[in-house]
Amino acid sequence: MEPIPLPSYIHYELLLQLLERQTSFAVSQKPAVREQVHQLISTLRKALAQQKQLEQSCQRANLPVEYRWSLNSVNSEPNPSPDVFPLDQKPEVSK
Repeated sequence: MEPIPLPSYIHYELLLQLLERQTSFAVSQKPAVREQVHQLISTLRKALAQQKQLEQSCQRANLPVEYRWSLNSVNSEPNPSPDVFPLDQKPEVSK
């Protein structure tokens, strides 16, 4: 069985550090926005905890897990999924 791809922890850590160190400081004088930032931080912490629970479930079920740093992998398909866009391209929006 192929390993189950999961985000590397560094993705969560990078987002949390950015939000905690820079975003929170930038909105410190704006209580409504500051509260939204704190909710986002809380949501990311919950997502990381849920991922760890998933990993434990996989371990108990003897399912291999592979941490991914990006959507690109050695065994990836030549054409990206239609839901994924390169950073320099934006999806067409129907009007």
